[in-house]
Amino acid sequence: MIEERGRVLSVEPGAVWVETVRSSTCGNCAAKAGCGQELLQRLGSGGSRGFVRALTDRQWQVGDEVVIGVPEDALVRGALWVYMMPLLALFVVALSAQALGGSEPQVILAALAGLAFGFVLVRWHALRASRDPRLTPQVMGAAGFSGVPLTNL
Repeated sequence: MIEERGRVLSVEPGAVWVETVRSSTCGNCAAKAGCGQELLQRLGSGGSRGFVRALTDRQWQVGDEVVIGVPEDALVRGALWVYMMPLLALFVVALSAQALGGSEPQVILAALAGLAFGFVLVRWHALRASRDPRLTPQVMGAAGFSGVPLTNL
């Protein structure tokens, strides 16, 4: 389970909206000198606030500090869909056009059409997955003391 601390901003039946502070882990990475994330972090865009709708069975009050979680396998499957499906569709359609004897411009246009189709598939899958409670962030419980107060949110 991937967990993140946050503060409850609003409450609705069966869910809460939680504000989190996204931060980079560049301080712990060995490749930080050659990574664009380090530059973005130094420019100030790495600590932006995130707003997440999380499902819950408990009653929370606005201002409560909570821990929200997402299953790791959901994150991995989502990343595979987002990154692999457009590329897979691009290659399948381009190779099919080439196998059917298409000229180079036709293969390029087919590849672009395949890429667009891959993005449409990703969007369709995202809409389907957004209704699945197993893939939606859940409130794990109240945030315990970890030495870092959330008062600076």
